[in-house]
Amino acid sequence: MFDIGLLMIALIFMVIGLLVSSRLKSKFAQYSQERLSSGLTGREVAEKMLQDNRIYDVKVTSVDGMLSDHYNPATKTVNLSHDVYNQRTVAAAAVAAHECGHAVQHNTAYVWLGMRSKLVPVVQIASTAMSFLTLGLAFVAFSSPSLLNSMLLLFIVLQGAITLFSVVTLPVEIDASRRALAWLNHSRITYSHEHEEAKDALKWAAYTYVVSALGSIATLLYYVWRFTSSNRD
Repeated sequence: MFDIGLLMIALIFMVIGLLVSSRLKSKFAQYSQERLSSGLTGREVAEKMLQDNRIYDVKVTSVDGMLSDHYNPATKTVNLSHDVYNQRTVAAAAVAAHECGHAVQHNTAYVWLGMRSKLVPVVQIASTAMSFLTLGLAFVAFSSPSLLNSMLLLFIVLQGAITLFSVVTLPVEIDASRRALAWLNHSRITYSHEHEEAKDALKWAAYTYVVSALGSIATLLYYVWRFTSSNRD
């Protein structure tokens, strides 16, 4: 049935996502025990990377939550979780540098970051609409087959916007990690095995975005398949 297909996709990628998330948390827990030889806190790493890139209008702040670190281009703030902000570990340095990588992208008008920022309001609308219409789609499939094609087409458009955002996010995140690792190495913040550990931590963080993008693509393809199958019928 129609809803069974969606349920299977959701379950498969939920399981994969949970496995990757569990591995990511394990890696960060491990590297949070590895004291940084340079002795800098996450806040100090972030501030130094911003200064080295001649960015003086971005503030580094501390926020609640685990792995809640993010860069906000609207307020020009690098927001680090309390542990990352205060710790002097490989994990803290990797995360702080990664978030500053986004600040560098913003400062240099990185095309993919600009595209993702423009897609944010579109995705918010699409996600809200999808949540309201999902039950209606299942109902239409049984009670009004004539409306099914129109409903599916609407879902393809909405899911297409969400998928585009997920795909565009990949180069943004990968590039931020690339900038972070290059700077950590060049500035000698991480040495030898520390650098490999920082690289490993950011690699697993990137995998979460890959899983999200694949799940979104699979959902979009499912809607397209149902649409074409309905038309053949």
